Amino acid sequence: MKSFTSRRARGILVAIAAGSLALTGCSENTGNTGKDKSEKQDKAKEQQQGVAYLDAEASAGPAEEVPGAKPGGTITVYQESALSHMDPGQIYVSDAGQFANLVFRGLTNFEEDGKGGVAVVGDLATDSGKASNDNKTWTFTLKDGVKDENGNEITSADVRHSVERLYAEFIFDGPTYLQTWLSGPDYRKALPDGGFGKKHLPDSVLETPDDKTIVFHFDTPRPDLPMTLAMPGYSIVPEETDTKEKYDTAPVSLGPYKIAEFKAGKTLKLVKNENWDPKTDSVRHQYVDGFDFQFGITESSQTKRLISDQGDAKNAIQFTGSVDATQIQDVIGNQPVESRTIKGYQPYVMQLTFNLDRVKNKAVRDAATYAVNSKSLIAGEGGAYGGDVAPNLFAPTLPGYDAKYDPYGRLTTPAGNIEKAKELLADVPAAEKKLVFAYANSEAGQKRKVAIEDALGKVGFDVVSKEIDAASYYEQIGKLANPYDIYITGWGQDWPSAGTVVTPIYDGDQVADGASNYSHINDPKVQELIKKALTEQPEQAAKTWEEAHKYILEEVNPAAPLWYTKQLQLYGSNIGGARYSTESSYMDVTRLFLKS
Repeated sequence: MKSFTSRRARGILVAIAAGSLALTGCSENTGNTGKDKSEKQDKAKEQQQGVAYLDAEASAGPAEEVPGAKPGGTITVYQESALSHMDPGQIYVSDAGQFANLVFRGLTNFEEDGKGGVAVVGDLATDSGKASNDNKTWTFTLKDGVKDENGNEITSADVRHSVERLYAEFIFDGPTYLQTWLSGPDYRKALPDGGFGKKHLPDSVLETPDDKTIVFHFDTPRPDLPMTLAMPGYSIVPEETDTKEKYDTAPVSLGPYKIAEFKAGKTLKLVKNENWDPKTDSVRHQYVDGFDFQFGITESSQTKRLISDQGDAKNAIQFTGSVDATQIQDVIGNQPVESRTIKGYQPYVMQLTFNLDRVKNKAVRDAATYAVNSKSLIAGEGGAYGGDVAPNLFAPTLPGYDAKYDPYGRLTTPAGNIEKAKELLADVPAAEKKLVFAYANSEAGQKRKVAIEDALGKVGFDVVSKEIDAASYYEQIGKLANPYDIYITGWGQDWPSAGTVVTPIYDGDQVADGASNYSHINDPKVQELIKKALTEQPEQAAKTWEEAHKYILEEVNPAAPLWYTKQLQLYGSNIGGARYSTESSYMDVTRLFLKS
């Protein structure tokens, strides 16, 4: 899943056989911080635990109280760029995913124990779902008394509507698992108007026999459905208040908070949703009176304010930002400040993606892959606290991760293999050495731009950099006819199967405007392996996914692996309940309170 500067990952692993996780070397820390206390890859083993599907008792509210929690007050939220989306169907990026945790609800949700363990519970549903017919049929029953912010009770018709609207053309940036599972890769043809007219999906696909019951019918086993439905992109949109395209700026809340004021790109104010009933919610809390979002606050400014801990900063948090790389030395080792941090290993693989419609020469792609300087890029992210060198396209949080698989020698030459890159470029025409690089206009984007220009320039590439607004970054590079040759993207598994990495970003059926296949790879061998893996049991499928992984990276090379990401966030001294969320890879915003 997309993170804000990568793709937001769901850092949890499905209950399948998890392979052992080996350590790899961390990048050099750029700050004078003494002993390196950054997260190591063995920490990612916590995310290789199985995910339990819990029953009605575990799914009933209210959520377990956070020790010491008090009601009242407003939390200030620092965020550099505007939210990418607020329409649930469009949410596939981490900033919007964090927002969704406060405002939206789905049929299921993830529940965490604070120790890396994650389970699926019923959210709007009474439990995590009941499977039958060899996992081809899933039945969910709605809880009593769940209302939207207008006081309207949620029914099965709202759930049906929320699924069917995903088929509409105006929904282009969210996950597509459920739609394709129900109606195939050309799912939009099954319901072109997204259910807004008289036509609906047949009961043989999606059945709502009464106001409380929803039944999904698939043509193949879908044991991962409870985790899929827990994604923010499958949150419920009440049918009566759906304004189609306009919903992205004024969505209706089902969660503990609702929008009171929104000034695009400037501010967002959330206040309590009086119609949220904690008795129906086993995951979320409503301790504070609201959240005031301040957009346009750079990571360096966020960090300075939170280190100083003065005024409103005492009640502030970083949302999807991290501690500024140049100020890490002012945080780590400074115990009063470091005690106000959350740390965790993220499941994202950052990569330099090639637009295969424009960069058709594999020698060019291979040369760029050897040339890129992971060490420099990681330094810009905070050194050992920002990430590790990535030798391949699978993350350490995936079961069976092979830390030794390193076809381009990233671990031995993390600063780039200049000689090899020059050798590959020797016979390449000058015109093919010109690469248009798209980057986000954020502080992180600027640092990455400098590192990419420097590394590729050293081996003979002519890099022309083009700036993109950070909030619409993935929307812009997600256009098939985009004018860019290369761009940095990142992906983490949506749940713990390599299939949620390979299919969203390397499946030829996902070559479309708004889809996640940013390289536009459409290779017959890859398609064959995907089709094979999807019909296999998890243990055998894992081997097929790994075969696909090696073929993609070595024989096609649509993206150069750069680094695996880590999280280091800071919060004010009056914030209580802060902890790392394995599920979101950020601070868990559902349990925060103000100490005084």
